[in-house]
Amino acid sequence: MPTTSTAVTFSPDPVVRLENYFQHPYDLAVATARTCYSSKVISSEDVGRDEQTRLQRDRIAESIYKAGHHTTIQHPTFQFVLEKVSRQFLWSFLHAHPFYNSEQVSQRFVEVKPGNVAVPPLDEQARGIYLQAVEAQMDAYHRLIELAQPVVVKEYRRIFPSRDIAEKRWAGAIKKRCQEVARYVLPVATHAHLYHTISGVTLHRYWRMCQQYDVPLEQRLVVQRMAEEVAKIDPDFMRLAADPVPLEQTLEYQAFTQFHGASRNGTTRQFLEEFDRGLGGRASRLVDCSANAEESLAQGVRSVLGLTTAQLSSRDAIRLILDPSKNPYLSESLTLTTMSKLSRAMVHPHFTFQKKLSHTADSQDQRHRMVPASRPILACHVMSNRPDYIIPPLVTASPEAEDAYRGIMERTWTAIDQLLNLGVPHEFALYLLPNAFPIRFEESGDLLHFHHKWVQRLCYTAQEEIWGSCRDEVLQVSERFPEIGKYLAAPCWPRAQAGVRPTCPEGDRFCGVPVWKLAVEDYRRLI
Repeated sequence: MPTTSTAVTFSPDPVVRLENYFQHPYDLAVATARTCYSSKVISSEDVGRDEQTRLQRDRIAESIYKAGHHTTIQHPTFQFVLEKVSRQFLWSFLHAHPFYNSEQVSQRFVEVKPGNVAVPPLDEQARGIYLQAVEAQMDAYHRLIELAQPVVVKEYRRIFPSRDIAEKRWAGAIKKRCQEVARYVLPVATHAHLYHTISGVTLHRYWRMCQQYDVPLEQRLVVQRMAEEVAKIDPDFMRLAADPVPLEQTLEYQAFTQFHGASRNGTTRQFLEEFDRGLGGRASRLVDCSANAEESLAQGVRSVLGLTTAQLSSRDAIRLILDPSKNPYLSESLTLTTMSKLSRAMVHPHFTFQKKLSHTADSQDQRHRMVPASRPILACHVMSNRPDYIIPPLVTASPEAEDAYRGIMERTWTAIDQLLNLGVPHEFALYLLPNAFPIRFEESGDLLHFHHKWVQRLCYTAQEEIWGSCRDEVLQVSERFPEIGKYLAAPCWPRAQAGVRPTCPEGDRFCGVPVWKLAVEDYRRLI
């Protein structure tokens, strides 16, 4: 078990509990390694039954660990319960890679109560400024829930004229839509609780890299407790782990220091202006793609089937895997395309998008782990005295709500500047950034995994901002590659094409609009 630790903490203290785990993870990892070179399966009991086998176990463990043969420690799996951790920590660290699974509390569906925020270690003056700002953000959140309600009620009645909005389930649906936009003013310091499941190799990587940007202290605290929880059930599992890379030795720290130094704005202003000009008013812009996407997709299908171009045209090949009336896997909710030999031909076309989403929308976007992105060091994108935020359309639909929204953004940036002027590190001051803060980044992936994301997020029940960015992406792909684009639509469309009933699988969550009858360019929504 790593022995270095830190006494500095947050208020309240993050909670980490090991909920479930594989038995004897260290022995299991070595047993899997030995099985590769054995005429029989080696069990965990085999590698630790006596002193001689334990010595052999330790030699093998050290040898393969140092050589980088780490798939063996991917077998042991650990499920943690995390509480009182910040949304910033989730976005910047826990969900910034593909090798995990999380189920976390939703700010869309669960009202946030005052006081549920991470407070970094600050002196008395800075702590006062921080807590006052948080209180103002919480007050604005609850105020916006009220201010958004008249617009939501009006739109909800238009869509569902026969529903009695006083009925509990429909009143709850309305409140959730109000919460969805009100949460944009909440700080990224807001707490979350979740189940988080990772393999042993991911835990080792967490420990080695836990002191990188954006929140090295919180990352160190949580990951240290994760390692300690595992040590309770197997003291040997983290024995070979090296200490975390110090923040000052990380590549990101050195590059940040080189290009930004002590300046807060410098290159930031130029970057923000150039990036936003490049978007041309879109939330997501197609900036690179496979030049022959349709043909490479079609040839992939022909190769799977052993057919020539004369036997199967490109149009028919593409239709075979993208038309739900031909490919029944597309109408299933289990996402079988990664398991299908023919559907896997969709891995050949690739796309890269330049994107600008709020922190809260990007926290959902990044959960599509097979379309990875290069997300920023937030301190590189924040400017003093320049509030920078996304405004949801539902907020702009109410002048009173928009005034309150813009007011709390001004108040938030004032508080951040006050903290920075006091010498508070960016790491701590930026916990006050609102969920509305724009994340500017590039995202790439193949058609197989973009298809899954686009179909799911074009549903009218998806969060509005990520829905809009997916609509942008599908329209651009459709313009460039029409034979692909004509098969990209909301999840009810493939069900309709495949003759699956009910067409909408959402039950009481049905958006109220027969989206399967619409072309993507005609998709419109306010709630």
